[in-house]
Amino acid sequence: MREEIEKEVLYDVRECIKIIEVRNETDFTQLETLSNHAIEDVAVYKDADIITITVFLYSLYKVVRTLNDTEYQTVIRLLRATQRALEQHNLGNYNRSIKALFSAVEKSNTQTREHLQTVMDAARIKKGTVLLSKGLSIGQAAGLMGLSNWDLQSYASKTTALEHDEKGVPASTRLNITLKIFGVKP
Repeated sequence: MREEIEKEVLYDVRECIKIIEVRNETDFTQLETLSNHAIEDVAVYKDADIITITVFLYSLYKVVRTLNDTEYQTVIRLLRATQRALEQHNLGNYNRSIKALFSAVEKSNTQTREHLQTVMDAARIKKGTVLLSKGLSIGQAAGLMGLSNWDLQSYASKTTALEHDEKGVPASTRLNITLKIFGVKP
């Protein structure tokens, strides 16, 4: 893992621990904010480790309210193990910790288990749509999030994420600028 990627993932893990260390009602909205921050890193770095932590954060955000106290403490313990592994640059332990985090969230309860795959798929699609708004093509965004172009296209076409309310530049102005660039007199 590249150093800058490791720093970003470590930042996200530390922030997640800070958010959920003490269980309260704001965990839900703070995790959503952190998840939205993490997608910025996906657009910048286009790295699998960033994508993994972003999908985990979004999944946790969606299920945090359904976790019982034991499951909640397990997630905190595993996040701390993930943090230690990153701080020690131990990628083997980091990968095991991430896998255990996904498993812990998946095993949390029957309802969560039934819906986790849907949540994870939705996370990939939603975050893929955000990548589109950051200027990535459908192919790039779908590839980064592990989706087919069709899955992302069908969702993106139903959202307002790609609509722009910007005023356009009149064609005559664009033509004049182009002529000026190429040194042609109108």
